[in-house]
Amino acid sequence: QVQLVESGGGLVQAGGSLRLSCAASGRTFSNFAFGWFRQAPGKERECVASISWTGAFTYYADSVKGRFTISRDNAKNTVTRQMNSLKPEDTAIYYCAATLGTPIAPLAKAYNLWGQGTQVTVSS
Repeated sequence: QVQLVESGGGLVQAGGSLRLSCAASGRTFSNFAFGWFRQAPGKERECVASISWTGAFTYYADSVKGRFTISRDNAKNTVTRQMNSLKPEDTAIYYCAATLGTPIAPLAKAYNLWGQGTQVTVSS
């Protein structure tokens, strides 16, 4: 089984950058696809990016395309999420999620493993 531990996050001014990391335990890390979700107060959890188990395929929501990057290092069992040009509307709790194989859709229900979440606050 894979357990996910998140780090990073915090408070940043608009236009700034943050890097989130997701460290995974378990011997089958390379078999899992990873998703990157966020949930703002009063809103549904949304997928902002995902990366396939090979790392060859990525998905980005339109709202973050060109600003956020997801990458993985299977040798280090780590998924890194780089957020640039942050906006106040990016304020949310960000989650790392994983699923074995290929997720059927960029939806929370397609992932069965979740990190504890980390708060990102962008001030204007």
